[in-house]
Parts: sequence; C-alpha cells; structure tokens
Amino acid sequence: MTSIAQSAVLLLQDGTVFKGKALGKIGTTTGEICFNTGMTGYQELYTDPSYYGQIIVNTTAHIGNYGIKLDTEEESDGIKIKGMVCNAFEEEYYSRATADGSLQDYFERNGIVGISDIDTRQIVRHIRDKGVMNCLISSETDDIDALKAVLAECPDMEGLELSSVVSTSEPYFLGDPEAKTRLAVIDYGCKRNILRNFTDRGCYLKVFNAKTPASEIIAWNPDGYFISNGPGDPGSMQYAVDTVKELLETNKPLFGICLGHQLLGQTQGISTYKMHNGHRGLNHPVKNLITGKCEITSQNHGFALKPEEANANPEVEVTHINLNDNTIEGIRLKNKPAFSVQYHPEAAPGPNDANYLFDQFLAMMA
Repeated sequence: MTSIAQSAVLLLQDGTVFKGKALGKIGTTTGEICFNTGMTGYQELYTDPSYYGQIIVNTTAHIGNYGIKLDTEEESDGIKIKGMVCNAFEEEYYSRATADGSLQDYFERNGIVGISDIDTRQIVRHIRDKGVMNCLISSETDDIDALKAVLAECPDMEGLELSSVVSTSEPYFLGDPEAKTRLAVIDYGCKRNILRNFTDRGCYLKVFNAKTPASEIIAWNPDGYFISNGPGDPGSMQYAVDTVKELLETNKPLFGICLGHQLLGQTQGISTYKMHNGHRGLNHPVKNLITGKCEITSQNHGFALKPEEANANPEVEVTHINLNDNTIEGIRLKNKPAFSVQYHPEAAPGPNDANYLFDQFLAMMA
C-alpha cells in the first residue's frame, strides 16, 4: 500500500485552491467537479458510467469505512470517475467482515487520484453559488501556475459525447433464453443493477453498443426497448436521438432512464440544458403527477429537459416533477407506448419508492 500521508491540492476552474492530503494513486487528474449527497453506496457511485469524466465530492463525512466488495457492488467493469474529494478518508481499516479490501487499494489498482481532509461543506457551497466547473487534483506538485495550464486543457462537459466511450464494445446476452419477454437494451453507459431488475423480472436481454444501427436492434425482434443512462451532454448525441426515433416507429414499448429520458425528449423536439449544479444523491423528492404520490429518489444528472418546450408539446405529458426545483423528472408520449424518468428507480443502495416503473414497463410489453 502506498502511503497517502503526502499533501495534495484541489484547483477549481475559477482559481479557487484547496489543500489537503493525497489518497489513491499519486498523480494528477482533471474533470468536472460535482457533489453527491448520498451517505452510503460510494462504490456504486464510483463505478457508475454516468460519472465518467467527473470528479466527485462526497459530502458525507467519512469515506472508506466499510471497504469495497467486488462484483456485487460494482455498477460496471471498473471505476468510472476521474477523481474523488472527501473530508475524512479511511486508508487501511474497514468495518465490514465481508469486504474484499480497502478503498485505498481499490483506487490504487484503478489509478484514481483523490484528496481528503477538505472542508466539503465549503466546496459544496462554492459550487452551489458558482455552478459546476472543471477542476484538478494533484498530489505530484503544488505549483499552481503549472497546474492551471494543465486544467486549461480539460474539455467542458457541455458539448461532450461520452456514451460511446463507456458503452459495451460487443453485444451480450443476460437472463433465460427461454423467457417470455425479450428486451433490447441500448447501452449508453448502463448500470448493472438496471439489468438485474429486468432479469429478476424474467426478461431475456440483449445489450447493444451505443452506435448499433436501429435496423440491427429491430431485427432481433424484441418485445420492447430500454434506453439506458450514461455520461456526457445529451445535446451532442444526435446519432442516439435518430436511433430512438426509429425504435419508436415500431410502436413497441420503450422505457428510458436518465440519459434515456433526455434522448426520448429530444425525439419530440424537446431540447436539453446544462443545470447550474445538477442533482446527485439518494434523497431527491419527486411527485408523480398521475398518482399524486411522492417518491424519494436517487439521482445523478447534470442536464435536464426544457420545461417550456415539454409543456408546449401536445404529444408529451409531463408525469413527474422534482419538488425542490420543479424540473422535469418524467414524461410519457401520448401517441406511442413510451415513457421515461430522469431519476434512477434501480438505485442500490437507495430508496425503493420507484421500483413500480419496472413492473409498469413489463406490463406494457406483456
């Protein structure tokens, strides 16, 4: 284990500097800084492909205290974040007897650079005021001028297409081939637990690469289509919007989560915008406008559908709204069997309030 006693620096795009202690790999990393308010589930966050290109600020006070567990708590084939910022970091000891190792070792193996002993409350207040921005973590040098030059080369998230980077390179199958329900999954950065929710409900899945032609997906003759979550700017993904448009023309049930929700909206002429600081955490209140019930949801997104365009579209019904800021959290099409939500009903750990959405989609396919 590498000692992480040495110092590190966090540099924000606006020039703000924070100093702390190094964690993970000794090195330098850049990405868009954002904060997550979840008190548990750090390993699921780090392996979520939707976080690709981002540096996470964990607002809960203590990170690493229960170690890591391989496979069962990974949402993809490895860590997808570019770096991590936290207050207290447990380098070596962890409380869970079933853990496979320490978070420090996990970060080192995956080449993740991080910083601890930072006042995360101060960072969150800063981001909430100024908005999300790029940042840099370095445990190699504290030469701020040199680090500013490195940070200047980091691309902005707005306009960045990242789903094709994290998507599966080859199609693969999950579930029982004899299952009654065949579901095509278009992988723009799909979390494993979404797939589990479908296989646990008796679906046979074929997971397709993000840039697979719609004709190839349709030729598999599924009973429905799932449009997955993923990273980057949905406004830079015209190829995906065109694919979803073609899938809609089959009139088979279609369900989208997070990025999939934004892509479905764009097929109806509803554009997206970059949020001031996004929604990331396990505790976002959402109201289902159809049932009147409220759900506590898990979320991870920095873009959203423009509400004025959604409300003006006669073929679209807004089904869910965020009770904190009234942003759109769900839509359905009036002329097609298609719906989507901005949040993550599969989140584990996280609230189970939204599990009904999977059952609703299966009922549509049946």
